[in-house]
Amino acid sequence: MISRRDFLQVSMAASAIVGASGFGNWARLAAQQTLTQDQLLEFDTFGNVTLIHVTDIHAQLKPIYFREPEINLGVGEARGRVPHITGAAFRELYGIKDGSPLAYALTYDDFAALGKEYGRVGGLDRVSTVVNAIRAARPDALLLDGGDTWHGSYTCYQTAGQDMVNVMNKLAPDAMTFHWEFTLGSERVLELVEGLPFAALGQNIFDKEWDEPSEYFGSYEMFERGGTKIAVIGQAFPYMPIANPGWMFPEFSFGIRDERMQEMVDEARAEGAGLVVVLSHNGFDVDHKMASRVSGIDVILSGHTHDALPEPVLVGETIVIASGSNGKFVSRVDLDVQDGRMMGFRHKLIPIFSDVIEPDPEMTALIDEQRAPFLDQLTEVIGQTADDALLYRRGNFNGTWDDLICDALLSEREADIAMSPGVRWGPSLLPGQDITREDLWNATSMTYPNAYRTEMTGDFIKVVMEDVADNLFNEDPYYQQGGDMVRVGGMGYAIDISKPQGSRISNMTLLRTGEAIDPAKTYVVAGWASVNEGTEGPPIWDVVESHIKKLGTVTTAPNTSVTVSGV
Repeated sequence: MISRRDFLQVSMAASAIVGASGFGNWARLAAQQTLTQDQLLEFDTFGNVTLIHVTDIHAQLKPIYFREPEINLGVGEARGRVPHITGAAFRELYGIKDGSPLAYALTYDDFAALGKEYGRVGGLDRVSTVVNAIRAARPDALLLDGGDTWHGSYTCYQTAGQDMVNVMNKLAPDAMTFHWEFTLGSERVLELVEGLPFAALGQNIFDKEWDEPSEYFGSYEMFERGGTKIAVIGQAFPYMPIANPGWMFPEFSFGIRDERMQEMVDEARAEGAGLVVVLSHNGFDVDHKMASRVSGIDVILSGHTHDALPEPVLVGETIVIASGSNGKFVSRVDLDVQDGRMMGFRHKLIPIFSDVIEPDPEMTALIDEQRAPFLDQLTEVIGQTADDALLYRRGNFNGTWDDLICDALLSEREADIAMSPGVRWGPSLLPGQDITREDLWNATSMTYPNAYRTEMTGDFIKVVMEDVADNLFNEDPYYQQGGDMVRVGGMGYAIDISKPQGSRISNMTLLRTGEAIDPAKTYVVAGWASVNEGTEGPPIWDVVESHIKKLGTVTTAPNTSVTVSGV
């Protein structure tokens, strides 16, 4: 008798064959300038249940450019395993042709040239078109939002998330979970959650005082779709008070809580769930480990680490799906659920090429309505990228956006060393493109933006660097509690990711003098996004805008100040 896992492996193989064939066709069609919306949406309806997944939109209402990472290192069991494969190796793994539309969408090579050829991606009016098309084919499809939705833009900041709530309410997801949303502050988050016409989920969101599940968020929601009971369990970002300012949401605690996740899975099964879906903001490696520890999960819809994978990853009998970020992709997965068991699936990661997919006119009108009061500010040009300057953020170490921010901190705050957080959000800008205030805010918008100026000893700087490195390169995913490596300006260093905590960072050098960082000496350090309450300083967007206006044209140069080993 064929096992359930065998069924799933057959589904994976079919997905790979269909996917590889589709990639080649897309490249050929694009070359002929005949890539169409119908081809992007083409899907052989399968089984009796459809899930639609979007995540990590980061308040990007309009089409953008977004470069995927060049460096995404895995450690421990994740070494050399997706999503920790990039560039040519990624394309080879999935059969993606160089220069094709999916080479542009999913890898970083030749990004500027391919961006000019294939155009922008995303735009929630295009996402709406895709969602509407899937719903037309499968009216009872479940749309699930993985969080990091109410954060990341000028208008989201100015409206305290209301612009995104209005737009997402029209898109009509069935449930969402959370991360950066909490940095709006508890009072505002609860105000918005109370008015949502869909489920707000997080089985790991607890009342901190009573150490019990929060009354404001559901642990899971049951849906009846395709003749099947479906349990959707929410998993909010586990490390909120570590990665973000706990003083903004003091009533809540988080954590992975996989023992409680097991309880929720068992409870949902006891209530008759034939399909158990975890809507997660753990990050891919944490989801991979959770799938190996918690039994009975059929699907994990993964968010937080912004990974985009054209095929699900099978962990035991659980499929883990990664749908990218910034509205750049929509995942569709059709499932065959029989007698309370998932027996097979079909999956497609749909790239949102904004020049190919027709915008939903009603959604376009609503988006424009949200932006109208701020349009003059959004569109003001503050500088331009040079003809050979690509601004991007995304990767384990410095991107050119981060270098520009660090340069601004060094110059405007008269510092020896600059530190910028290793956040993953922030669209890219092509060479020769105007830099508008909206572009700047897309890379800096947050509710604790103050650019501090302080003094640190060389020894303390090393402690900070080691702590962040362990958040990223601890071999146990459950101890990877932050984003990417802190971006540093004015200082070079070496990092050996294979070494244990406290021993990874060496050769710290002050770049303007070439001298080694003295552990006992005090240095002026400028940074932003401190999680400490009461941090003083101008908002980072003012600091960077002043710097860009002085430059006029922004140039970039290869950053050779970080040496990586142990890969």
